[in-house]
Amino acid sequence: MQRPIGFWLKLVDRLIDEGFDSLLREQRLTRRHWQVLNELSKQAAAVADLDRRLAPFLDAGEPTTRPVLDDLASRRWLEWTTGDHAVLTPQGVDAHAGLHQAVAAHRERVAAGIDGEEYAATLDVLRRMAENLGWVDHPRRTD
Repeated sequence: MQRPIGFWLKLVDRLIDEGFDSLLREQRLTRRHWQVLNELSKQAAAVADLDRRLAPFLDAGEPTTRPVLDDLASRRWLEWTTGDHAVLTPQGVDAHAGLHQAVAAHRERVAAGIDGEEYAATLDVLRRMAENLGWVDHPRRTD
C-alpha cells in the first residue's frame, strides 16, 4: 500500500524532532537552548535582540528567551556584559561546539543514502508545495 505524502511528512517531522530532542535532552537542554547558543555563537546579543531573532519560535507560553539565558548563565556558559549583552564564555563555546557536532551527526543520519541532488530536489519540491498552499517566504534578517 502506498501511503500519502501527509503520512510521510508527519512521520519524518516527528522522527527528526524526536531524535533532535533526544540528543538535547541528554544535556538537559531544549531546542530553545540550542537556538540561543547558536545565535550567541555568532555574536553577543541583548535579550530583546534574541527575542526578535527567535520570535517565530516564541509564543504566549514562552514569550522571551530570558529563562534560557538565565539557565545558560547558571551553567557558566554565558555571562552578561556591562551593556546587558549575553556573551558565550569559553565553556559555552565548548558546549556549543560539542552540540554542533551532535546536531551535524543527526542531520547526516537523516540524509544518509540521499545524494546532494536528491536532497536539493526534495527541498525544492517541499518549498513549492508550501507555496502552492499559500506560504510566502520572507527573507531572514541578518542583523
